[in-house]
Amino acid sequence: MINTPNYPDYTSGANNVTGAITRILALFFGTDKKTFTVITTNAAATQQTHTYNRFSDAAADVVNARIYQGIHFRFADVQARRQGRHVAQWVFSHVLRSVNDDDHDDDDDEE
Repeated sequence: MINTPNYPDYTSGANNVTGAITRILALFFGTDKKTFTVITTNAAATQQTHTYNRFSDAAADVVNARIYQGIHFRFADVQARRQGRHVAQWVFSHVLRSVNDDDHDDDDDEE
């Protein structure tokens, strides 16, 4: 348990970012099912590495970690993860497009 930080509970910034990152990765790879390993830089941690089989599993762990640490209530974490996923979806479909995609050419550049 850590001291409760002096920033708002609602919504969780960590889960907002995690929701966005994990959703962008799933969209980029075309699947949520991707095995990856994360390694902590905290030498005092009991478990130094953790392997996930889905991006969404990592996002769920961040929700639980913030609750177990006493930083947020579950509704703040779940809502933040949802917000991050929505932002990622919008960014992926409006900004992160293929350079070969002719649909993103400006219509104003007509000759």
